[in-house]
Amino acid sequence: MNYIGSKNKLSSFIYKAVTEITGNDLSHVTFCDLFAGTGIVGRTFKPFVKQVISNDVEYYSYVLNRNYIGNNNIFETETFTEKLNALKPIKGFIFEEYSENGKARRNYFSSENGQRIDAIRTQIETWKQTEKINQNQYFFLLASLLESADKVANTASVYGAFLKHIKASAQKKLILKPAIFTPTKNKHLVFQQDANELIKTIKGDVLYIDPPYNARQYGANYHLLNTIAKYNIFVPKGKTGLPDYYKSNYCKKGEVEKSFYNLIESAQFQYIFLSYNNEGLMTKETVKKIMNTFGNYQLKTIKYQRFKADKTQNRNHKAAHTTEYLHILQKT
Repeated sequence: MNYIGSKNKLSSFIYKAVTEITGNDLSHVTFCDLFAGTGIVGRTFKPFVKQVISNDVEYYSYVLNRNYIGNNNIFETETFTEKLNALKPIKGFIFEEYSENGKARRNYFSSENGQRIDAIRTQIETWKQTEKINQNQYFFLLASLLESADKVANTASVYGAFLKHIKASAQKKLILKPAIFTPTKNKHLVFQQDANELIKTIKGDVLYIDPPYNARQYGANYHLLNTIAKYNIFVPKGKTGLPDYYKSNYCKKGEVEKSFYNLIESAQFQYIFLSYNNEGLMTKETVKKIMNTFGNYQLKTIKYQRFKADKTQNRNHKAAHTTEYLHILQKT
């Protein structure tokens, strides 16, 4: 999934930094990914740690992490995906409100793919209600649908707007592909809560923090993934069809510093790793000052390619790369 702030290409850098500080043997470590997004970092550590605690306030993220992190035992999947891919398309909520030729004329999906999403999503819910699938299978199938739908979305990477004409990749037929998770002997925890509230109730060894860096709200940029995941009927707002969505204090210049301070103060973890960059709402100096208050601080940096949507559009003639910071605190 092409995702703002994704750490897919940085996961090895983060893993190396954590093991340099804590040691190579992570088998005793409880690792928390507090702003999990698509769960890339938690998935990187899952095979090696005692337990992953994964959290994100957005429901689409909860679905992905409930599958990739929460599922740890292999179960039969092929029969279900085959049946879902064989379904006849239906004209439901996604077609009418978010697809080509739907009544709302919001071209997030082609006409066929919007109807395929409706058919698959409806069948998954029916199976859940009739107990044909259990919770683990339910979230596996939902995660598979979200990722498969995202691959044929008619957008420029995020769902803040749709393209006027259906691009080539969005004309391809949606095929449900399995969201394969890594099985482990250990069980893991997945939450959907405000990070500053959850941090008061959990504890562990390593806390990884990857909050929003700027004013872009994830609830707006990925609203359609939430809509598919929840599949609740509402009246979409405006040209882009927004629902009511959660607004993070980490996207607000007047709130972010206070929220970050409170988070670090409440954290019951010995090691804290914060991913941020040189264009974030908080400066490098601000982060250092707050972290230094609570223990021993150090910083690692790496050059990183800008998110694709920004790079291709060359907004404000920004450079193609940014500096990614990994702020490290050993809390005392």
